[in-house]
Amino acid sequence: MKINKKRVSTLGNKVNLISFFLLPCFVFFSGCSPAPSVQPSGKYYTVEYSPSGKSVELQIPVTYTLWVPGVAKTIRGVIVHQHGAGILASEQGAAVATDLHWQALAKKWDCALLGSSYHVLNDATDLTPGGSELWFDPRHGSDQVFQNALAEFAKHTKHPEIEKVPWVLWGHSGGGIWADVMSTLHPERIIAIWMRSGSAAMFRTKPEFPQPEIPSAVYAIPVMCNPGIKEKKNLVWIGTLATFQEHRAKGAPIGFAPDPRTGHECGDTRYLAIPYLDACMALRLPDKNSSDQTLKPINMDEAWFGSLTDSVAIPAKEFAGDPIDAVWLPNQKVAKYWEEYIKTGEVSDDSPPLSPTNVQVSDQGDLGTKITWDAEADFESGIRCFVILRNGKELAQVPEKPYGEYGRPLFQSMSYGDTPRPDMPQSKMIYVDNSSINGLNQKYSVISVNGVGLRSEPSKY
Repeated sequence: MKINKKRVSTLGNKVNLISFFLLPCFVFFSGCSPAPSVQPSGKYYTVEYSPSGKSVELQIPVTYTLWVPGVAKTIRGVIVHQHGAGILASEQGAAVATDLHWQALAKKWDCALLGSSYHVLNDATDLTPGGSELWFDPRHGSDQVFQNALAEFAKHTKHPEIEKVPWVLWGHSGGGIWADVMSTLHPERIIAIWMRSGSAAMFRTKPEFPQPEIPSAVYAIPVMCNPGIKEKKNLVWIGTLATFQEHRAKGAPIGFAPDPRTGHECGDTRYLAIPYLDACMALRLPDKNSSDQTLKPINMDEAWFGSLTDSVAIPAKEFAGDPIDAVWLPNQKVAKYWEEYIKTGEVSDDSPPLSPTNVQVSDQGDLGTKITWDAEADFESGIRCFVILRNGKELAQVPEKPYGEYGRPLFQSMSYGDTPRPDMPQSKMIYVDNSSINGLNQKYSVISVNGVGLRSEPSKY
């Protein structure tokens, strides 16, 4: 595929997130240019493509952003968090790679985290010029451009393996359709898929969207279908349920996890999605440093099966019902999370987060004292906020009021589509104590608070 222009940017240390996210969507340059990074634990890279004028190629401009964990010597996979259809979803998708919770999953498995922003011109979900079907059907060019982007990242990250490693695909709405079709095009590359409110089957009534042929290798891929209960009478529910039923009829490792609290918005889906994908990666990723990098097959005998009738999961070997109707779950831990999630829309957590590290204090003169720190996102619940202590007493909370329009209030407020809201870019771990002049004489420490409100031990002085 011929790409008119592209820009690759390497993001170093410490970025102004506001200016980063407010860059004009349709600025496309050629060449490389350095820019700063958000977190010291990894680096960000961006590549942008302008639209092609050919009908068989991608006619939508797109920006891809990749986060690479600094601790990874070799990248073992790419986690793709794909936004849905429409202008707002595209804008929100730009923030995916900065998501600290998804970064925690990527870092655990030495994977890169990739987010895209397909710059659609309208909210059409068809082949209208500028409409989203031009990208969420990867057969219209987004498949090739996605792979081109991975090749560019492979060159500029000093991780040439990125071009060849397997993928974890998470998709919302149109992103779920994209992930579903990608599985038919590249089944050997896909570790697992999470389809939130979207699958190719929901577009069976669309004459311009021919249903993809499904190779048998697709039925080896672990998949979770996750619509909202308020979508029960529309094509999203009908399509994802059909995908679940048809894959299970082939004996595939696929599940169905209806969200009892939501419609098309993602709500708190990440608290089941992240442990589910974590378990699938444990089952399927090749061993480190192995010469055979083929994805491992799923052992169905070790699975758990869930019943949508009574919302109970048991070991597959003990399941007495028809296995075709059973929800496939990778292990006991995820099975228990699934039971809880489909009843309440939440997943509980009784483990406190890790303490923040690398607390730094600097005198800002008349402005006061600046405190900065590093922190890992709690793997089960993410980060809600941080509590600042001065001389052992609580001084402040960052942010002062965590925001949670969609799901739990978090340090990085979530959007409709399970991405950090780019209009509320909260990922700088910094607080300025204006009440303390010459604060170097004070003792500051920081506490992490996770998504369910559990606190870490204070950081060391």
